[in-house]
Amino acid sequence: MDSLDDAGVYKLSDELAIIQTIDFFTPIVDDPYDFGQIAVANALSDVYAMGGKPLTAMNVVCFPIKKLDISVLKDMLKGGIDKMKEAGVTLVGGHSIDDAELKYGLSVTGTVHPEHLVTNSGANAGDKLILTKPLGTGIISTALKAGKVSKETVAKLTKCMAYLNKKASELMQETGVHACTDITGFGFLGHACQLAQNSHVGMKINSASVPVFTEVEEFAKAGLCPGGLHRNREFYGKMVVFSKQLPDYTQDILFDPQTSGGLLISLAPKDAELLLSRLKKAGVSDAAIIGEIISKPVGKILVE
Repeated sequence: MDSLDDAGVYKLSDELAIIQTIDFFTPIVDDPYDFGQIAVANALSDVYAMGGKPLTAMNVVCFPIKKLDISVLKDMLKGGIDKMKEAGVTLVGGHSIDDAELKYGLSVTGTVHPEHLVTNSGANAGDKLILTKPLGTGIISTALKAGKVSKETVAKLTKCMAYLNKKASELMQETGVHACTDITGFGFLGHACQLAQNSHVGMKINSASVPVFTEVEEFAKAGLCPGGLHRNREFYGKMVVFSKQLPDYTQDILFDPQTSGGLLISLAPKDAELLLSRLKKAGVSDAAIIGEIISKPVGKILVE
């Protein structure tokens, strides 16, 4: 293991390697079908981040059989299988247990040519950074539990989290990519720190260019932040240097743990505008150039 990456990779031959990952979690939306879609999109994302093609999956289900109607399980699994079909992934089995709290996700196996593997350790000084999805899923989910979120925002949140990173992965490989990671539980800054550390570079972020969901700033100002946000700040905060003018709520959004977040892509400056244009044309409408790789300070994120 050369570095801590998004998934495990095992080289079978000079032409073939397998990528393996697993992820499951508790519901973050009320609709079981939507939850199934989001859980699958989230689990597949690690394979896409590494330039791979997910092929097979196994369900991981924890279900409180005495507390919830079996229709909830059926709808959740239906959402999951529909998303797998969209991704071209075959469900080959799974495991379920009776548990006090509902949880769902997948173990996933994908493939990649060893020479085409994308890691979070290849960023070069001068590279531009593209983020493909808006931030704020953790904050909005917390506000949703408090009944503060509009139907419009819930609909956009659900659609975004269920959206596969498949097209973004394909386009970054066609255009040219140096490094990539998907933004999930460690938040934008946590995963950015990992990419910078593993690539032995620094990073400069223009916070005004970072895409965020509607209403997120309002909720962050109100303190509707998940516990994971504070843990991310505590662990990664020492690696981040914020501009003195940057408000606390903006910092919170950048540390917010994401579910089925976008890809953070590092690529040559000459390719950045081309990839961004291709992403927009392909329907990845929130994608934006949000910063650049710098040579020093190594392992640090400068946020303006």
